[in-house]
Amino acid sequence: MSIRHHLDEATLLSYAAGSLSQGMALVVACHLSMCPQCRERASVQEAVGGSLLEGLAPAQVSAETLDNLLAMLDVPAEAEAVKKEVALEERARQTDSRLPAPLGDYLPYTLEDVPWKKLVAGISYYDLDCQSGGVSRLMRIAPGKNLLPHTHKGNELTLVLEGSFCDEIGRFARGDIADLDEQVEHQPLVDSNTDCICLIATDAPLKFTTLLGRLVQPVTGF
Repeated sequence: MSIRHHLDEATLLSYAAGSLSQGMALVVACHLSMCPQCRERASVQEAVGGSLLEGLAPAQVSAETLDNLLAMLDVPAEAEAVKKEVALEERARQTDSRLPAPLGDYLPYTLEDVPWKKLVAGISYYDLDCQSGGVSRLMRIAPGKNLLPHTHKGNELTLVLEGSFCDEIGRFARGDIADLDEQVEHQPLVDSNTDCICLIATDAPLKFTTLLGRLVQPVTGF
């Protein structure tokens, strides 16, 4: 199913259940920080999940697990508070205020300082350190540029951070998310007068629908 601007219900349910890949979960978390409507829907999903958990029988806990928990409780609260404060101050120095907060754990740069890698003229990327079966990266695409036509072997999430693009589904601007699956074939085109910067995650390789796309796929990493 294709959703314009908002997350699909199945994606939200998977996120609430903790079953998304790290890369996909990062995109969802970033979108939730920018979209009050999806944030409210996610809260409902989490509440439903919590109710289901309450109905489960308690699991047995090993002595080793209990010892580890007690050891964690022995750490002085004051020391932990200091460490947390230092971490927050460091994050504030590194994080671009234009970027969603969850991205700060994966991107210690401002948008101007990202070490972009050129893919082709007008299109560059930066891979994020996410354990995922697909791709997790930032994409920067110049005005007037478009990606090659493609469909998907799995799911693709694209969150717009700066600029905008349009495709067969509609127009996507800052904060909008495209939640796509294998039923969709599209060719995003940047229609803003500035670079379009997107956070993208897939859980399977893309499927390019032209000969050129199939030739360059090993290079793109999609």
